[in-house]
Amino acid sequence: MKSRLPFKQIILLTLLFGNFSWIVRGFPSVLAAPKVNKSSANATTLIPEKLDTQELTTTSAAKSKIGDYDLSLERSIQSKQQGNIHALMTQITDVSELSDVQPSDWAYTALQSLIERYGGIAGYSDNTFRGNQALTRYEFAASLNTVLDRIKEFIAAGTPDKITTEDLETLRRLQEEFAAELTTLRGRVDTLEAHTAELEANEFSTTTKLNGLVSFNIVGATTNGSVKRETGRRVGGIPEVELVNSKPNITFSYQTVLGLNTSFTGKDSLVLQLAAGNSRTPVTTEYGSGGISTLGLPLGDFLAGTQLDTLTVFDLYYSFPITESFQVTVGPRINWLTLFDINRFTNPYAGGAGSFNAVNSPTLITTVRGAGAVVSWKLNDQFTLSSGYLAESNEFLPTNAASDPARGLFGSNRTNSLTAMLTYSPTRNANIRFTYVKGNQGTNQIGQIFERPIIGLADDGRGGPLRGGSSNAFSVSADWLLNQKFGVFGRYSYSRIDLEPATPGVSNGNVNAQSYQIGLAFPDLGSEGAIGVLSYTVPYSVTEGREYLVSTGGDGGNQYELEATYFLPLSNNIAINPSAYVIWNPNNFSDNPTIYVGYLRMQFVF
Repeated sequence: MKSRLPFKQIILLTLLFGNFSWIVRGFPSVLAAPKVNKSSANATTLIPEKLDTQELTTTSAAKSKIGDYDLSLERSIQSKQQGNIHALMTQITDVSELSDVQPSDWAYTALQSLIERYGGIAGYSDNTFRGNQALTRYEFAASLNTVLDRIKEFIAAGTPDKITTEDLETLRRLQEEFAAELTTLRGRVDTLEAHTAELEANEFSTTTKLNGLVSFNIVGATTNGSVKRETGRRVGGIPEVELVNSKPNITFSYQTVLGLNTSFTGKDSLVLQLAAGNSRTPVTTEYGSGGISTLGLPLGDFLAGTQLDTLTVFDLYYSFPITESFQVTVGPRINWLTLFDINRFTNPYAGGAGSFNAVNSPTLITTVRGAGAVVSWKLNDQFTLSSGYLAESNEFLPTNAASDPARGLFGSNRTNSLTAMLTYSPTRNANIRFTYVKGNQGTNQIGQIFERPIIGLADDGRGGPLRGGSSNAFSVSADWLLNQKFGVFGRYSYSRIDLEPATPGVSNGNVNAQSYQIGLAFPDLGSEGAIGVLSYTVPYSVTEGREYLVSTGGDGGNQYELEATYFLPLSNNIAINPSAYVIWNPNNFSDNPTIYVGYLRMQFVF
């Protein structure tokens, strides 16, 4: 039977190796971050380097030196400065370049025996010692330190009789043999804590990350003749058409978006995006028909809200997981385009096709931004089901249905939509999405529908007002990265909107339309991270009910367009994005001249 030591003898022996027992106090496992004792006067000191006999014989004093650690450093490492901390941690783990401790070594066996008797984390995050696996000297030192901590807990708790003389002698020998590793770790940990303290003192928030995007936009548009466009009014029962002879000047504008992303648990996300801009793009301003134009202005070149140079709320929502595979997003302003009908090759801010007609299916959307909720359920590795209800909450409109008591979230004369999308991903490089949207469309002040899937304006076909509309739209889209340098993508959508006249005796009507797109993508074209994209789009081909359109119905022609865009990162934060568009049969007039658009965007992200 092993002998037990009197309390005073334990204190004396503990003092022989006490100087090193605190060195890696903050490393209970090789994967965990060190814990800072904030009560210490010196922020870079984990624990006093030496305890005298009087302190060890007073339980309360010993506890004040041993305990009361928080997780501030761990939270800091998980914050936005994670990259800086990771670099320092990489320096610490360089100790592993020394000779490993093998299971056959006496030190390995001795430490394993101590862990079995006194407990403590044994060098790995799953609290196992892995007795048949070699340890680096750093891992071994961390495990040794946990045992030393356990011994001190017994002393502080006034139960030193549980510790044997033989075990204390073994600990002393182990500490002497690994003194160099413990000393090295102490210096590295002090440096890590100093850097972390500086980062914590200067960080924006412990829970919120600030990011931003700024676009400088230069846009020019021209044509070789007069362009027909419909004004949005009827004269003599037919849509009024005017000729545009002007040649717009080149414009230079900006758009800026500031995002605040807050996480309370590390898995949830409260997103607030604020935006401002001053663009009046010449494409739609000069040549577009009334209502929503078919011309599809460049996505980065639009006015944020309804006023120039005015800050407005783009997005405001909260996302959180119910399970690992089930995500919920709820909020008063959710961007439909970021959750549905997405495509890896049509995101202009990350490279890809960049006009409004190319980033999504024009006839599919009802509420671009709305108030409501969206859920996403990852069924397995290949299938994901998303669904959501959104009532109109659009920064481009002076009033919104969701916040208007006369219309509300579910009220009459409102614009809202119910969307369901099934995504099939047979491989990591291919996606097929099937989307259905059930929509309800409100009207403007004179009873015209101006919401998608109507592109333009619609009335009862006689110039009279509508009560509203009800739509059904279907879409299939796909993107496929065939190899690291080449990909293909495409979309097809079909919509039907039923119109309800407000005038008694006028029959109901409907407008049916389709849109389609096909494109090629060239990732890493000319430079790593760059991408070139070619996109051919027919944005609004009316197949039935053209007589109900006050604008964009044209003369029966079909507008089609070709876009070439190139996204070139100059650094992690700066990119340039030149694009060129050619638009044939603009506004669906078959005899309209071709419009040429040049667009140069410089993007800054932070």
